[in-house]
Amino acid sequence: MAHIVLSEVSVSELAEAADANFVVHASWAAARTAGMQVINEREFVLVDSGLLCDTFNLICRARLARDDDSARIRTAIDFFDRVERSFSWWVGPADQPPDLGAHLIEAGLLPAETELAMAADLANLPTVDLTPAGLVIRRVRTEQALQAYARILDDPQVLRFYTLTAPVLLSADTPQWFYVGYLDDQPVATAELTVAGGVVGLYSIVTLEAYRRRGIGTAMTVQPLLDAREQGFRTGVLQAAAAGVGVYARLGFKQFGHIAEYKPPQRASNALSDV
Repeated sequence: MAHIVLSEVSVSELAEAADANFVVHASWAAARTAGMQVINEREFVLVDSGLLCDTFNLICRARLARDDDSARIRTAIDFFDRVERSFSWWVGPADQPPDLGAHLIEAGLLPAETELAMAADLANLPTVDLTPAGLVIRRVRTEQALQAYARILDDPQVLRFYTLTAPVLLSADTPQWFYVGYLDDQPVATAELTVAGGVVGLYSIVTLEAYRRRGIGTAMTVQPLLDAREQGFRTGVLQAAAAGVGVYARLGFKQFGHIAEYKPPQRASNALSDV
């Protein structure tokens, strides 16, 4: 795998690399797990986990031609209507057509949230405290640790997903590295790093509410990136919600686009009410 150097690629090339990373993050385990399905076509990637959770049921990496985009969008939405499962459609800066979001709204979906797509040169990571308040960060190597990771995310369907996918996610060739942060042997924080597309992508940087504002989230962000840098990777990407933009900017991440999530009306309204 060629390792992308941030200073040597255009914004469009970076967006394509980030898209490739997100596809692996969203689909790699599902494609290898019984009862789950991944449809990887030229026009889009569709992931159906079989679970009642739109975290793992989604559509992404759209490359739609204007002459048939409405029909292909309808095909993807109808899939989840038939199986009666909620889903999200993620739209990134490389997706086509450029006004895809408007087409999704026309098809009946609603915007749920928008995040910044950000990237950083791993050579320029600042020095930070990786053990704030006595934090110990461990990469997940066992089913027990993966379940601890899932429990922090606090959703029974999430726990079910990681139980079902544990055999592949803990395999030697997994492109997804999971981390748990512990205080006094209690799991309090999570991070995922996905290796794909010539970059590394950060996902699920979560700290339990009682342990926030102690530098734990910063440590959970930087440790996986340092591990990736040791393996020769040069560029990190992530999706930043508004609350995290300042933290990521201080670590050297810069915006290169937006990532928007669209959902069926009931799911979208629930997401908006939770913000």
